[in-house]
Amino acid sequence: MNIHISSKTRQLRRAKNMSQEELAALLGVSFQAVSKWETGVSQS
Repeated sequence: MNIHISSKTRQLRRAKNMSQEELAALLGVSFQAVSKWETGVSQS
């Protein structure tokens, strides 16, 4: 099973009408980290 974290993160965040900044604050990370997750830059 192949899970696409980047698209799922973006989809769920948008469904909750949250900005990347709001999600980052909730999770205790930078908004840049959320951006990287959503674009797939930080996936290994």
